[in-house]
Amino acid sequence: MKHKKGIHFEVSERKILLRIIDLVMVFVGVYCLSLFFDFEYIIVNKDNSIALILLGVYITIFGTIFELYDLQKASKFDTTFRNIVITTSTVVLFYLLTPVLSPYLPEERLQIVYFYFTIIISILLWRLIYLNLFESPRFYKRVLLVGEVSNIDGLVRALDTSDPNYKIVGFINSEVSTSESVKFKGLKEFEAKFFLEVIERERISEVLVASFNTEAIIAEVYHDLMMLLERGFKIREYTQVYEELLHRVPIQFVGKDFYKYFPFSRSNENQLYIFFHRAFDVVVAFFGLILGSLLLPLIIIVNLIGNKGPLFYSQERVGKNSKPFKILKLRTMVINAEKDGVKWAKKDDKRITKFGKFLRRSRLDEIPQFYNVLKGEMSIIGPRPERPFFVNELSRIIPFYETRHIIKPGLTGWAQVNTRYGSSIDDSLTKLQYDLYYIKHRSIFLDFSITIKTLSTILYYRGQ
Repeated sequence: MKHKKGIHFEVSERKILLRIIDLVMVFVGVYCLSLFFDFEYIIVNKDNSIALILLGVYITIFGTIFELYDLQKASKFDTTFRNIVITTSTVVLFYLLTPVLSPYLPEERLQIVYFYFTIIISILLWRLIYLNLFESPRFYKRVLLVGEVSNIDGLVRALDTSDPNYKIVGFINSEVSTSESVKFKGLKEFEAKFFLEVIERERISEVLVASFNTEAIIAEVYHDLMMLLERGFKIREYTQVYEELLHRVPIQFVGKDFYKYFPFSRSNENQLYIFFHRAFDVVVAFFGLILGSLLLPLIIIVNLIGNKGPLFYSQERVGKNSKPFKILKLRTMVINAEKDGVKWAKKDDKRITKFGKFLRRSRLDEIPQFYNVLKGEMSIIGPRPERPFFVNELSRIIPFYETRHIIKPGLTGWAQVNTRYGSSIDDSLTKLQYDLYYIKHRSIFLDFSITIKTLSTILYYRGQ
């Protein structure tokens, strides 16, 4: 069987492509501006290498903060246009405020306007090409799922919104099918005997095996999988793809061989990483408390008006190695919010005051926790600390829940920047998947990514 694979890009490849072409288009735009117009603010040549590098750095950093490289958002023109304008506005502002490295302000201030619109138009032209070419069906990764019919619905829904270019076109039942077997109508089913023909006819790029009982895979399907593998065809296991696309550990699919899924990051034992992680905690917490002290008088005044009662609030949480500690926060709920018993905090919770909602959305309510960080009870980045009552409840229902306590809890974390509310068992399961992904893959680069995403959360006012 000769199979001509379609052209497609992996998630990481598309993100790199967006970043590189963004920079290329900006530099080409600036070059054309100086070539065809009387523009002298910044010229593309060796003499301006530092200024050009700084421009590239600003575009990369602020483009990340303002979600230019979020593939879900990059697939929508209106969102992309908004993010380009916000990113460019911030880049130009910072560029003007760093004249030591960037060029000095030109005498003709109109050149700044030309510079501003050139960046917007340059990136926008490339993104229009991306939307109409790379987001078109010709670049989709066409995937064939192999698994049990009883699990197909949950498997497909989990990956359905993860990547706009990852298309599951159908499935093959890996078990023996009879006339009495349950049928799944949400996705096209192909007969096992036509496995190889389907690969060719549907231009399949990848086979995704999602069988929870590999012993139950029928011989016919197993034989074809082996043949495809021997011919170099791409066959992947579901949990591997799930973790790669969703950046979560799929604990709901983990069985007795759980130890295969938790080869936790070496950073958890790397003393150099631990040292820099702690140094980062101390530095950020120190400046965070200074910022909090400057804002405190204003917060006290507004609290007296719109959030009558005590300003600070202390509550017991579970920390590293399940050791309890007292977390310090700015009060955001009414006094005696739990007089009727412990309840989940949920979206539009009526117990949250108007000023409390602002504190949560802006993340200002968490400033006092910098004190917990300095004490060593918390870290800047890590799983959010939960209350003992909910820990006891959730650990009985969700497998591996206590695993999140092997590192210090944090002010922000991978779960916090990827999902918003945790007001149910299902929400807690999702947050745990993100927490375990962080514990498994934690590194300086992942910490930096979380820091950038946290800034996006604050700037877009998405706090809880």
